[in-house]
Amino acid sequence: MKVDEVAKLDLAREARTGIPEVVLADAKRDADLVAVVEAFASAKRRVLVSRLAPERVPLLAHVPHFAYDERSRLAVIGDEPFPRTGGRVLVLAAGTADVPVAEEARIVAQELGCETRHHYDVGVAGIHRLFPALDDAPWADVIIVCAGREGALAPVVAGLVDRPVIGVPVSVGYGAGGAGEAALLSMLQACSPLVVVNIDAGFVGGSCAAQIANRVASARRTSTGESKPPRTEVPVSGARRE
Repeated sequence: MKVDEVAKLDLAREARTGIPEVVLADAKRDADLVAVVEAFASAKRRVLVSRLAPERVPLLAHVPHFAYDERSRLAVIGDEPFPRTGGRVLVLAAGTADVPVAEEARIVAQELGCETRHHYDVGVAGIHRLFPALDDAPWADVIIVCAGREGALAPVVAGLVDRPVIGVPVSVGYGAGGAGEAALLSMLQACSPLVVVNIDAGFVGGSCAAQIANRVASARRTSTGESKPPRTEVPVSGARRE
């Protein structure tokens, strides 16, 4: 199959926006997914594949420098990482069930050059768990908060810190307002100012956080005379390399 029969590769997106085109595996036919990923891998130094179910990993395992993180369902292909920028992103998850989306956001931010820190299972049901995690807030340029159920953690964090907060509602919950809808509406109605992305949109949250953090890092270098961080390999957490 010729890739141009099913896709028009956008090889200049990184140059335009700072964010490379990421291949969404979900809903693609197996043959189409393989064709698109192989074409990108031959043309770009680094390729991200999102929403890749574990049972489909063997379809792409033959691609050189393939690494897969099962929790986030994110694959990274390539042996040349994006340059480190000095951007700093803190990722919080309300509950253990929210971790897959949080990990997608964290790995995407990391892949786009940022240093990341994370604290998981720090939701409002036991709010005392949150306060030690916020010790990292002064370090961060931006904070991502992933929360399902009623989504309360994001507004709480936004009311306690002087950093931009990106809320990512997660499709955890049941009954009325389940599947992330209550979390989304709660975050959108928050009194504390924060930015909200779509339900389960870890990639969007991570990439937007990286754009903010990378610009902050650039300004920090300009004001302090710091040199740009060296390019270093940052492996996908928990990844299986083939």
